[in-house]
Amino acid sequence: MKRELTCISCPLGCQISVEMEDGNIISVTGNTCPRGERYARQEVLDPRRTVTSTVETEDSIHRRLPVKTVPEIPKDSIFPVMNEIRKQCVTPPVSIGDVIVHDIAGTGSDLVATGNLTE
Repeated sequence: MKRELTCISCPLGCQISVEMEDGNIISVTGNTCPRGERYARQEVLDPRRTVTSTVETEDSIHRRLPVKTVPEIPKDSIFPVMNEIRKQCVTPPVSIGDVIVHDIAGTGSDLVATGNLTE
């Protein structure tokens, strides 16, 4: 089986081909740097994504607070993570990097604030 990917690890956007046999990677070609090979292997064996969103706040001026998952979550966990995000409501003060939800949806990743919310 052959998978064709566009690398997103750097601005070059290399077209990468991954040859697989019985669930194992046989070869990775088309990348111009080592990051491309790492990206391709990760993407075909265990695809992960950073989820960025917002959560509701109890602040009357700033109604939403930006958040993201750290580290990336398995791609098939995006919908359960979003369901958990929708349930959240934070109270000021919140600072960038504060953990809003630890181990969100059982992914092992935290949901952290990417903005500040002052009192």
